[in-house]
Amino acid sequence: MADNAFAPFANESDVVRIGELEIENRVDRVALQGGLALTRDRAGLAQARELQGLLAKVVRALESDRDLPERVQVVEAKTVKNPFA
Repeated sequence: MADNAFAPFANESDVVRIGELEIENRVDRVALQGGLALTRDRAGLAQARELQGLLAKVVRALESDRDLPERVQVVEAKTVKNPFA
């Protein structure tokens, strides 16, 4: 998925990858997982700009939310029995 299509907090399915860093979209959070080494070269600059653009979208989405709560309640995932086993 191209990062220009990434709409923070819009769905539970979008994932953008920059290097080994994955930016996962959720309706209540945007999760960053993995690692990213920003090298001092043109490739590092391109990755830094891509990350900066994605984070700017997240900040704009948060700032534009008039009903932004003080803190969101994050519910831990539950492990369930495999129905296909």
